Amino acid sequence: MSEATLSADVAIVGGGIMGSALAFWITRLDPRCVVVVVERDPSYARASSALSAAGIRQQYTTEINVRISQASIAFLRDAQRHLDRSAASLGLRESGYLYLATAAGAERLQARWRRQRALGVEVARLERADLAARFPWLAANDLALGTLGLRGEGWFDGPGLLAAFASQARAQGARYLRGEAVGFSGSGPHLDGIRLADGRIVRSAAIVNAAGPWARTVARWAGIELPVSARRRTVYVIDCPSRLAGLPLLIDPSGFWIRPEGAYYIAGYPPTPDEDGAPLEPDYAGFESVLWPALAERIPAFESARLRGAWAGYYEMNDFDQNGLLGTLPDHPRLWFINGFSGHGLQQAPVVARGLAERILFGRYRTLDLSALDVTRWADDRPLQEMNVI
Repeated sequence: MSEATLSADVAIVGGGIMGSALAFWITRLDPRCVVVVVERDPSYARASSALSAAGIRQQYTTEINVRISQASIAFLRDAQRHLDRSAASLGLRESGYLYLATAAGAERLQARWRRQRALGVEVARLERADLAARFPWLAANDLALGTLGLRGEGWFDGPGLLAAFASQARAQGARYLRGEAVGFSGSGPHLDGIRLADGRIVRSAAIVNAAGPWARTVARWAGIELPVSARRRTVYVIDCPSRLAGLPLLIDPSGFWIRPEGAYYIAGYPPTPDEDGAPLEPDYAGFESVLWPALAERIPAFESARLRGAWAGYYEMNDFDQNGLLGTLPDHPRLWFINGFSGHGLQQAPVVARGLAERILFGRYRTLDLSALDVTRWADDRPLQEMNVI
């Protein structure tokens, strides 16, 4: 085999959180397995994993997402055991998510609360008087209901988790190859490698699309039009003179979210859908025109807030049903997908990556059955709609 050709048991396109978590689990479950991860930017400066707000929640509308989050929070609580010293400072804070609803959305929020409680989620139902008493800084006059996660929800160090997975994967034998993947060798059921821009080829009988927001581009190399878009989201860093005691991650009926971050706060809102792959630059104008007015109306202390900075990252949005796509398609049994997690990939990576590693190595899920997320549901037009997408 020439120097321009490498060989692997599993070759992964993308070394972000999904690719690195998958490399970690494959080499943990089968140390003999040769894993090569192709990553064009080892600094991860523009990686979605490094630009995420890094929240974790249980308040979903589909059972599979609740089950994944229950397993993910257990992993994060015990991350140092799984990831050794590299995960010593993930900074997990279980401060909860607070969903708010006006009368128009109260019935829907109540139904979701009942469903979540039935699945074992520790979430409290708060009426207007409860909200006003518990959060005195909140303007609650127009609110009818809130739901607050009591355990298993909060935020953590997202870049730290990515670094820990990548570091431990390398320590277990995974090879990270710096280079830009530009296509596949072979086709259909005979797909057998990843082609790099410099002419190298990574030969493998199992190839994984872990390209995050660029998953559609990678899928097109195999003639597959995957329904995943790179949707830009801006995170704003805000300074407020008043400290808001007990602020969880709050989701307003208008769509904005906010949570504490050190001495400051970070917040965002769902903008109008961007064109796929819009420039990764913060939308500073949106703070003045959209976020600040809504924020000051809900939390009057933010009338005197000031913007300290902002950054932008991509959601790998699954436009089909806003849930992850896992597994293979019948015509491409050697191409594996771990894509389209629509903003909740970072929190789900410890669990879904393990599941896909089990599928690749053993042919079935051993720990948690993730078959509800199988990519064939897209091919068969069987959506599994997640309604709680922030």
